[in-house]
Order: sequence, then C-alpha cells, then structure tokens
Amino acid sequence: MDQYTVTGMSCAACSSRVEKAVLKVPGVTSCSVSLLTNSMGVEGTASSQAIIDAVEHAGYGASKKGEHSARSMSVRDEAEALIDRETPVMKKRLFTSLGFLIILMYFSMGHMMWGWPLPAFFEDNHVAMGLAQLLLTVIIMVINQKFFISGFTSLVHRAPNMDTLVALGSGASFIYSTYALFAMTQAQVRGDMEAVMIYMHEFYFESAAMILTLITVGKMLEARSKGKTTDALKSLMQMAPKTATILQGDREVTVPVEQVKKGDIFVVRPGENIPVDGVIIEGNSAVNEAALTGESIPVDKAAGDKVSAATVNQSGFIRCEATRVGEDTTLSQIIRMVSDAAATKAPIAKVADQVSGVFVPVVIGIALVTMIVWLLTGQTFGFALARGISVLVISCPCALGLATPVAIMVGNGVGAKNGILFKTAVSLEETGKVQIVALDKTGTITSGEPKVTDVIGADGVSEKELLEVAYALEKKSEHPLARAVIAYGDENHIRGEEVSDFRAVPGNGLKAVLRGEPLVGGNLAYIGQQVTVPDSMRKKSEQLAEMGKTPLFFGKSGKFIGMIGVADVIKSESPQAVKELQDMGIRVVMLTGDNERTARAIGSQAGVDEVIAGVLPDGKESVIRALKEKGKVAMVGDGINDAPALTRADMGIAIGAGTDIAIDAADVVLMKSRLTDVPAAIRLSRATLKNIHENLFWALIYNIIGIPLAAGIWIPLFGLQLNPMFGAAAMSLSSFCVVSNALRLNFFKVHSAAKDKKIHSIDISDITEEMRKNFKREIPDSSSIRFLEVDGMMCGHCEKMVKKTLEKFAQIDEAEADFQTGTVKIRVNEEVPEDEIRAAIEKAGYEYKGLKQEG
Repeated sequence: MDQYTVTGMSCAACSSRVEKAVLKVPGVTSCSVSLLTNSMGVEGTASSQAIIDAVEHAGYGASKKGEHSARSMSVRDEAEALIDRETPVMKKRLFTSLGFLIILMYFSMGHMMWGWPLPAFFEDNHVAMGLAQLLLTVIIMVINQKFFISGFTSLVHRAPNMDTLVALGSGASFIYSTYALFAMTQAQVRGDMEAVMIYMHEFYFESAAMILTLITVGKMLEARSKGKTTDALKSLMQMAPKTATILQGDREVTVPVEQVKKGDIFVVRPGENIPVDGVIIEGNSAVNEAALTGESIPVDKAAGDKVSAATVNQSGFIRCEATRVGEDTTLSQIIRMVSDAAATKAPIAKVADQVSGVFVPVVIGIALVTMIVWLLTGQTFGFALARGISVLVISCPCALGLATPVAIMVGNGVGAKNGILFKTAVSLEETGKVQIVALDKTGTITSGEPKVTDVIGADGVSEKELLEVAYALEKKSEHPLARAVIAYGDENHIRGEEVSDFRAVPGNGLKAVLRGEPLVGGNLAYIGQQVTVPDSMRKKSEQLAEMGKTPLFFGKSGKFIGMIGVADVIKSESPQAVKELQDMGIRVVMLTGDNERTARAIGSQAGVDEVIAGVLPDGKESVIRALKEKGKVAMVGDGINDAPALTRADMGIAIGAGTDIAIDAADVVLMKSRLTDVPAAIRLSRATLKNIHENLFWALIYNIIGIPLAAGIWIPLFGLQLNPMFGAAAMSLSSFCVVSNALRLNFFKVHSAAKDKKIHSIDISDITEEMRKNFKREIPDSSSIRFLEVDGMMCGHCEKMVKKTLEKFAQIDEAEADFQTGTVKIRVNEEVPEDEIRAAIEKAGYEYKGLKQEG
C-alpha cells in the first residue's frame, strides 16, 4: 500500500470526494482516505503522479509520503505527517477573531439590546453603526477566509463540504445585512426614521461573524482532540533511536541510525537504547523490552540472542551484529502496522461514508426548502433567511465522518500499548465478532520447548543424586530432551561432573562412565535390558505417558536409580485464556499434529472444548474451512505450518515470538506471545465497535434533532426556534463530543474480564467429530501405505525428526510417526529401496527395525 498526505480536507464529505476521485484512476484497485490523519492509502498499479493529479483535480493537494527520502527515513516521514500544525493556526485565528467579535457584539447587541453607551459620533447615526458592523464583520471574514476558499472551491467542483455550509450560512447573513444597510441609507435620505429602525433590526452582521468564530472554536477543540488520538503512534515514533555506536576497525564511531547497515557491528552500554535489530555476539545483559511488548520485567540476554530497536540495555555491555535496519526493524514494522490500520477503513465506516457523500447537498436542499416554505407562509425574508442559515450551520457532516476513524485510531493505539497489533481497521472491527477460536498447540498453548515436569528417584535415591547422574550423562547429548534436563539442572544449581567413555546408542539412549561407575539413560526398552526396572516405576511411566509426558530412565552401576518426566508444558496463562474465551461464549478448538493421547492430555490441562489431533498443515486449513461453515473463526498460531490456516480463517492471530511467515499471514499480531492477549484483543475489538456505534448514534441523533429544530418545525407547536448563532455553537461542539467519546477508549482495560458479555455459543461438535474421523481414516488405497518399525523415538520432537527425514524422499508423500508404538506410517507414490530408508533413519540417530505387515 502506497501512502499519501492529503491537504485541504475539512470534513467527511472531502474525504469521500477524494476517495471517489482516486478510485476512478485506471489501475487503482482500492483507496482509503483518513480525515483523522490527513492520509490516504492506495493499492494498484497506477502511477503516483496520476493519483496526485486526480486529487488536485478534485480540489485538494496530495504528496507521496517519503517521496524524497531514503527508505530508512519512513519513521521520520510518519512522525512529520502526524505533527499537529492545525491547532496553532486555529488558535491564532480564534483569538484574533474574538478580539474583533467582542467590539462587534458591543455595537450590535450591547448597544441595541442593553443600551450600552457609544461615542457621541454614533448617537442616532444608525448608518455609521451599520458601517462599523460591516467593517468588523469583513475583518473577521478575512481572518477566516479559509472557510470561504475551501467552501466555494468545493462547490465549484460539485462536491460541497462542511466549509460550504459555513460559507453559505455566514455569507448569506453578510449579504442580507449589507442589503439592509443600503436600504437603511435610502430610508435615511427620505427621512423615514421608522424604516431606518426596522432595517437596523434586520442586521445579521453579528451572526455572520459569530458563525465563523464559533466554528473556529469547534475546529480548534476538534484538532486538539484529534491530536490526542494519535498519541500512541507518536510515542512509538519518539522511541526510535537517533544515533548508534558502530565499530569501524578498532574505533567506536557514533553515527545517525539511518547510516547503520545490515552486518555492521554496534555496541550498547548500560542505559542506552538499542538502535536497530540485531544478534548479540558478545556480552550479557538484561534488556527492557517494554517499548515493544509492554512487559516491564527485563529479559536476560546472552550471546546468540536477538535484540530489537528501541529496547533498553539495562545492565551489561553488549556487542551486536545488525540484522534488520531502517523500516525492517521490529519497531518500524509496528509503526507501519498501526499507521496502515489508521489509513484503512472499517466495514462500518462505509455506511457513514455513503451518508457523508450526500449529506451536504441534502442539507443545502433542506435549507432552500425551509426558506421557501416560510416565505410561502407569509413570513418576512429576514425570518426565512434566519431559518435557512440555522439549518446550514447546525448540520455537521464531520461528526459522521469522524465517528469511525477516531475510534479506530484510539483502539489501535490502546492495542499497540498492550502489545496487540491490528494490521487493518477491518481486523480491529471483525476480531470482536469471532465465535470460534482454533488454537495451535506447540508454541501457542504450550511453550514449544520440552521441560522437566517430574523427578522420581528409586527407593533410597534422592532427587539430587538422580539429577546429578542425569545431568552428567545428558550434558554431552544434543537431543532436545537432554537440553531440558540440563536446563532443569542449571535452575537447581546441579554441578555435573565430567564423564568418560560417553557414547550415544542410536534410538535407545546414552552410556558413560563416572568415577569408574557405568551410567546409562534412555527409554524403557533400552534401560530395561541394562537394569531391573520395578513394576511400580513402569506403572508410573505409563501414567506419565497418559499425561503426554516422556519418561527418561536412568541406571548407575547396574542398578535403576529413577526416572525423569519431560514434556512440552502448557504456558501458565493458557487455562486462564481458554476460560476467558469460553466465558465470552466462544468455542475453543485445539489443533495439533501430535498423536491423540498427547493431544488429549494437553487439551484437558488447557480446558479446551474440542481437540483435533494428527492434523497436517493442509489439514489445519481444511479444519478452519469446515469450522467457518458454523460461524466466524479466528486461528491462533506461531509456526510456518500455521500460515495456511491463518490465511484461511476469518481472523488470523499470530503469536509474536513466532515466525515471520506466520506474522505476515495474520491479521493480528500478539507481541507478548501470551495467550491471554487473544481474549484481550477480542475484548478491545468489541469495545471499539461499541464506541463506534455510540459515535454514529450521537452524530446521527444530533443531526436528526438539530436540523428540524433549526428549520423551525417546532415553532407552530411549541414556539421553539433556533438562532443561527446557537446553531453554529452546536455544530462547533458536535465533532468535539464525538472525538472526546472516542478518547474514553484510552481508559479501557483490555485484560479485565469484569464487563465481558457472553454471546450465544454455537454447537461445533458435529464438525469436530467429522474432522477427527477424517484424520484417523486410512487412505483408501491400502497398497500405497507402509508401516515401518523405528526404535529410539522418545518424544514429539523425535516424531517430527523422523517425519522430516522420510518426507525428503520424493517417493514418500506423507509420513506419520508415533513414538509410543515405535511405528511410522508412510504413504508412497513409488517404491523406495529399503536400504535407503534404513540409511536415512540411522543417519538421523534412530534405529530402523524393518517393515511391519499391518498397522
């Protein structure tokens, strides 16, 4: 999407006009204009010049953002576009206008209504008083000439806007008053003092000036409020570091951050901001990532860990290699997401846009009809004109036009502060409407890394002794389960001694010697051949397996000393997140490629409604397609294999710690990688949509009540009539009220479930049951199915390794491994030499036992 800055827009009718003009340009596929940020997003093949020409032909100005800047300057361009230049101008115009208006009101109302004294020159000199009022009004009109220039220019282009209404109202008052002044001079010449007094009361100079001044008050308040709606985006931009310290040979050189290139080595001292995204190559530190994730607790970083721009190095000295610079940094991508969301339109905004597009011409028509009707009823031209002017100045298309974008901008800003990024206005509106949430298991519900869950020593063996043996044995292994044991040992300050004669037995376990005593570790089949495993331990291992855990057995000097349970544990917040979703009336489904038993165990711990196991990436996409038949579906995932499902879902939600592909495929990104941010995103979306509905209601009800009142419908019944000045005051405050209502979203607590409302839950049991059957069903052509016996698989990671190894063969379409049974089911399109399969499996570190005749 190409971004443009648009100038000269004053109301929703203007943005609608620009949008229509650009959409007519050949090659433009979509266009979205934001009155709030004076920006425009355009997609298609049309040239920038053609788009700019279309905008200018419509009577406005346009320029491409960052047209003359380097790619890395995009954040600065965005910041420049958001600077509030309107409020200072409005302030100057307002205070200057007020100075002259006070003098004008003294002449018109102060003297005429309350008898306030005037200089002797004006005593009984009504023509002089009229001339003074005319001159003061002209000054105020010149000060506020923008209303007339914009209003009449748009009228010439047959696209009247709010400025047209103001210009017509104020201009009509001025012209009629000028006519009355000239008629007064003629009466004065005739000596008809009674007519002079009548014409004196026909002056509307103060109305003409007051309309302009009051509208300027409203515009200033609106501009200030609009400025606050972009505070979140401005604060993000302000966090962007300005300089970086890079290494050039042996020297440290401070350069502007725009000059940092990919591959440069930069250093960061305690208390300094990290300038660009990179990888630590030397040093340790605690990094405060609150700027990006909202988490106030610093994250420990060491060599090999990634760091992001705008985060703060709090403790140690680190040396890093730049990996992403300019607008490729995480901060720039966040800013781009928030900015793009502001430049897009929510579906609900289309209704308001359609109304705004015809609003001003309809109002002008109503004003003319009002005048004609009152004249036909016998009222004076002055009375009829006052009613028409009141209709013009009370009508406010801006309130309608701002109702949606201000709420979207504030809601998006609140999300960004909490690490929830909505890519478009559509995603912000639609997320709150989901009825089904499908969750990937690994990395979403679970941590994605195996961890030690149970340490069970044999009789007479302490946990510490078991851990010391396990730590010493596993320290030299590269297996994912070994890393889990090592990490647990480090957490518990275990000091493992160096072993000798270390040997990994492919597909079984490990052997080593410690102080002359032989050590063994591995699966039950292997350890059972080395030592005697008590029946009680065998039963406990079965219980661990039922819970989705992998038991590792250990022996020392020919004796069994205990076992350690390892599993990919669920995140601590997962059950809470699932419960919050269910309390909202949302059905929660877990999708995973794991076997049924492990999946059921994890699903039970998390509390999900449905579990569908054994699902391949394309299978996840088909599940989402089936669920969409029941209602709106959100898919939450973090891996490459989740991308098809994220794209297929009504709303794709990516866990921020996941892959770039998953993030690119998603509509919403959760920077904190917390599952509780899923209900928070839905909650924020619902609150934003509710705020939009409130804004639209007040904008519509204001015009529905105000226009008939201004037209004088209630005069015959209740004697209620509206002075044009009060109409202008009401108009000036209407947009301010809409924007202020949207600003209330800044106080919304996204993680509070206190005000959650439960939607009607839908029944998806028939769909999920059908999906389970599909993924359990054998391929009809049994001749293409083979079953292999593979020993040494001990966990889900082993399953994935074997699967990945076998699917590299062009002759194998699909492989499905089960470490519990030691079986691998493959679907072949052509026979594969068995010795090649054996060699591949053994190279991966497992033992090939041969073909099985049946599954």
